[in-house]
Amino acid sequence: MDKNELGLSIETDVNNKNIQSILNIIKEDKGCTSYIHEFKTEYGKELIHLEAENLKDIEKTVSKINNLEFVSNVQVHDTMDKIFGKRVIIFGGGSQVTQVAIGAISEADRHNIRGERISIDTIPIVGEEELYNAILAFQRLPRAGILVLAGSLMGGKITEAVKQVKENTDLPIISLHMFGSVVKHVDLVVSDPVQAGVLAVMTIASTAKFDIKRINKKLI
Repeated sequence: MDKNELGLSIETDVNNKNIQSILNIIKEDKGCTSYIHEFKTEYGKELIHLEAENLKDIEKTVSKINNLEFVSNVQVHDTMDKIFGKRVIIFGGGSQVTQVAIGAISEADRHNIRGERISIDTIPIVGEEELYNAILAFQRLPRAGILVLAGSLMGGKITEAVKQVKENTDLPIISLHMFGSVVKHVDLVVSDPVQAGVLAVMTIASTAKFDIKRINKKLI
């Protein structure tokens, strides 16, 4: 674990002020919170997962949090970035998503055994509105590195979502060769779904030399 960053899973009583009290301790110890997720458990407790960095004294910070009266358990672990690394996100029809995932998983394995951490997230999803919302949500996903659109026809609101992502972020988007206007607005169009998965991993892997910006937009 890096000395100045860590992940914490904190079980607490249910109280809206819990998070603020914990954040105050991190701030007092000169640290900053890079990620936080709070949810209620099935047994009436609250679980707070957070990641902090630039802490001066991790043991001291953890001890202070553990001593809070509303805290019942604290677990210290690596950050999600160190455990799961960058994420390849795949949206689209079931069969195409499967084939893209085959290429991505195979290629990720090649890089991960060399020290990378690349995970593959897939969801077969159809429908213009559904894909529109999913693509917009992609830019908000923690650790998301690249999006692959795997389908046969995408346009309309789906294209609008892609355009918004490209305007707001520098996240790369690969599309399968398909009907519809979406192919005009992505970074790369690939005919073979397995190859699309391979290239997606190569785009975000630090152990690869592939540069998506130097490739023609359409790759047949």
